[in-house]
Amino acid sequence: MRVSGPDVKNVMAGLVTQALTPRHAHLCKLREKDGAVIDEGIAILFSAPSSYTGEDMLELYAHGNRIVLNQIVGRVLELGARMARPGEFTERAFHNNKLDLVQAEAVADLVDAVSDQAARSAVRSLEGEFSRRVNALLDKLIKLRMFVEGALDFPDEEAGFPGAANVGRGLESCLSELTDLIVRAKQGVVLKEGVTVVIVGRPNVGKSTLLNKLAGRDAAIVTDEPGTTRDLIEQDILVDDIPVHIVDTAGLRSTTNKAEVEGISRAITAAESADVLIMLIEYGQEPDVEEQKLLVKIGNNERTIVIYNKIDLAGMQPEIRQGGNGHTEILLSAKTGAGLELLVQHLKKILGMQIMSEDVFMARKRHLDALKRTTNLLERALEQHGRRTAPELLAEELRLAQQSLGEITGEFLPDDLLCEIFKNFCIGK
Repeated sequence: MRVSGPDVKNVMAGLVTQALTPRHAHLCKLREKDGAVIDEGIAILFSAPSSYTGEDMLELYAHGNRIVLNQIVGRVLELGARMARPGEFTERAFHNNKLDLVQAEAVADLVDAVSDQAARSAVRSLEGEFSRRVNALLDKLIKLRMFVEGALDFPDEEAGFPGAANVGRGLESCLSELTDLIVRAKQGVVLKEGVTVVIVGRPNVGKSTLLNKLAGRDAAIVTDEPGTTRDLIEQDILVDDIPVHIVDTAGLRSTTNKAEVEGISRAITAAESADVLIMLIEYGQEPDVEEQKLLVKIGNNERTIVIYNKIDLAGMQPEIRQGGNGHTEILLSAKTGAGLELLVQHLKKILGMQIMSEDVFMARKRHLDALKRTTNLLERALEQHGRRTAPELLAEELRLAQQSLGEITGEFLPDDLLCEIFKNFCIGK
């Protein structure tokens, strides 16, 4: 149990009868108001500012009986404390400058990590790797702003302002760093939030078999009877350390069965919102009318994969090739697993995860959005600079870019967003 705040020592005095030396573990008796012993456990006092939250903090370690723990909590509340909000300990650490917002989010990301790579990336963010990159870029932007705003004192210069070439090079350098940061952030977002892969196709084409093969277990029922899958079957799996939310759907066909019609409708809706769409077709056949409509509706792009399944029946070898409409085609056998590695590697490629460097840090969509906004603002600033327009316009673009980038570490952040971030933490953090 963790207690933090200015009245910690009062709570400690009412619960523990012996004096506590800061940052030392003490075996002691935890007592009720009348002196009765609740339990014998460990108490550690952390004096401000040398604690996780930056405040006086008391940690209590007791036996794991729920009744005993409730009694201790009840006694702490009786002494003037209150129950913590989700993430409040980390939120206090943020407000007391013990860590920035990226590091605070990394605490929750480390707790929620579902793969080794995700855990390592969260630790890098917690140690400040992402923050250091962002802060270094912020320093560059601040220097550019100082230079440009200083030039406002020279409005009569015909050729812009002194040192204008340095500003151009500085903007290009910032944009180059942003490009690299966005690549890393995209990988971090995938590691944290995963991707949704939807499998569609006709009945009995092997959708459920492919799901089971990717999952490494029998997650979906496989039969020879058409229409076995009538609703969405969803599974969370790891594909080479990448969290994948995979969705098996009802077979696409004309039917009068109301349940199956609803299942097909849900399949199309899921396909339209998928991060990656896999259309499964039996080898030797071509997309029928319904499948062609879906491909046209979604658009033939790199995140649409057409798989020709059951190549084992035709004696064909696995192959990956470019389709005529812009999508990728893969020949494989979901039953035997032949060609499955081609699919896995292609998934990693289109998600930007094919080459995972050791310096990938955990990131969230809000970080990626901020980096993209900053990029757009700096591109506009570079355009303003190229036109040799008024320095005021360039200075404003740089100010907005600094503000956008500062949202990542919490330097500029609306209070309502801060509440939204911390409400998703567990109580103990």
